[in-house]
Amino acid sequence: MYVTYTVAMRPHGPHHRSGRRRGVGRSRHRRDDGSWSVAARLERFTEPVVLAILRDGSAHGYDLAESLREWVPDEQIDLGNLYRMLRSMEDEGIVRSEWSDNAPGRAKRTYELTAEGEILLDAWVRSLRSTNTTIARFLQEYGDDKEGTT
Repeated sequence: MYVTYTVAMRPHGPHHRSGRRRGVGRSRHRRDDGSWSVAARLERFTEPVVLAILRDGSAHGYDLAESLREWVPDEQIDLGNLYRMLRSMEDEGIVRSEWSDNAPGRAKRTYELTAEGEILLDAWVRSLRSTNTTIARFLQEYGDDKEGTT
């Protein structure tokens, strides 16, 4: 079964790429050979991972980035985005930071989880467990014997 849809295409400023459809997800792309490339992304998954890392102890931003690479090896870690997220979480009272100059080299900001951050991490865990159940149910319905790799 084929589903066809029409999407109005309008230029969106100087960075608009001709032919790009508005509203088409970044996580799926049609390849030149007609097959699909799909990246099952967990949007905002970086936040609960950072909270889980900080639950085990304070860390510098660069150390957090390295740990994130271990947790989510297929994702590119943008340090600028990570620091903006940390600053936002600090503004919300989820993490706190202080400058530390006891390590070799220049002073670094050390982040640690607050009590509010612990509560948020628990909420993330509940949400991810629910999502995990939904995904497991989908995969079971789809059939575990189908690999889906092409």
